[in-house]
Amino acid sequence: MSYLKRHLEDLVLALSDAWPAILLTGPRQAGKTTMLRHLAELENKNRNYVSLDDLTARELAKTDPGMFLQRYRPPVLIDEVQYAPELFGHIKIHIDETKRPGDFWLTGSQIFRLMRGVQESMAGRVAVLHMSPLSQREITGCAQQTFSLDFETLLKQSSAISPVSVPAMFERLWFGCMPGLVSNRRMNRDIFYSSYISTYVERDVRDLSGNIDVLKFLRFLRSAAVRVSQLVNYKSMADDAEIPLTVAKSWLDILETQGIVFLLHPYANNVLKRTIKTPKLYFYDTGLVCYLARWASAEVAETGIMSGALLENFAVSEIVKSYQNAGLDPFVHYYRDRDDKEIDLLLERDGAVFPMEIKKTTTPDRRIAKGFGVIDKSPLKRGTSAVLCLADSLGAFDADNLVVPIWLI
Repeated sequence: MSYLKRHLEDLVLALSDAWPAILLTGPRQAGKTTMLRHLAELENKNRNYVSLDDLTARELAKTDPGMFLQRYRPPVLIDEVQYAPELFGHIKIHIDETKRPGDFWLTGSQIFRLMRGVQESMAGRVAVLHMSPLSQREITGCAQQTFSLDFETLLKQSSAISPVSVPAMFERLWFGCMPGLVSNRRMNRDIFYSSYISTYVERDVRDLSGNIDVLKFLRFLRSAAVRVSQLVNYKSMADDAEIPLTVAKSWLDILETQGIVFLLHPYANNVLKRTIKTPKLYFYDTGLVCYLARWASAEVAETGIMSGALLENFAVSEIVKSYQNAGLDPFVHYYRDRDDKEIDLLLERDGAVFPMEIKKTTTPDRRIAKGFGVIDKSPLKRGTSAVLCLADSLGAFDADNLVVPIWLI
């Protein structure tokens, strides 16, 4: 398997020169450990490595964290540190005594539980980053770039990126973006995702919620997958899995905790009072969506009834990843009000809000842009708007309304 350069690499090294600890969160198999071990070789500091997936190391970390840090002296990379929150207090003591940058590189795949431990013990001492599965820019070797609707920036990028046909785009969506698959395309995709669910997702759900009915959990996962880009409907997912509503809410929270899914919350303020309050559901990896939905090929994904929702999920997740890969929080929302007026995506940036519609078309209708006026009462000014679609080149309806190919994100 070949190593794929990650956009977070330079940021990790820069932060390691300034911060005593770096915490890299993200789902299992997203490439956290692979990247950090690769960087450890480059920095040449003889950095120790230990994974708390190893039960012997975990027991020592939990029962005698002081001895653990003597056994694995900094600089050290500690994998899956959420399994031993007892370590955080001792890491804090070490940091306060030595004040040495780069001593601790930590990874964790259970984000919210882990963050509580960090906030309680290491506030101000740790730089927190999030790694998702590969972005299409990482897969194709393009430079890191946070997404914006600045026309000159997009024009410059478009000259450096080859257009992608509609079938090739849906091949990307269907195949997925997990590093283990992308770096070894000879691997059987279905076996990879089947193993991923049983080895990591189900196991971590058990860790967070106790015993689960595996078949019901799989039905719940599939129910979530066929509802991507839609408003979260806990009752429908609970009914599909034959579980109580409270369990459905708990399981979705856990999937968000694991970095499998994320929720896009509605854009609202004191002026826009008629907006819907329910979040929308997205997966970080559309390949996992296609596997769970049992779509046997990219052609099925392209022509199926959910193809538009799948494309929207892909576009939104790519924009989110572009900010995460720069170490930034993506300020993204959607808009829908009680009059059924809707905007797929709103990006807050530079004191403005940039509205976008996502369409499965190569030739979008300029009338789409008229719907963006619904947010003109927002206290933030409306910036450039866009239709994100399957066009083969960057275009515009006028100076304020762009046509942006999704392959350019």
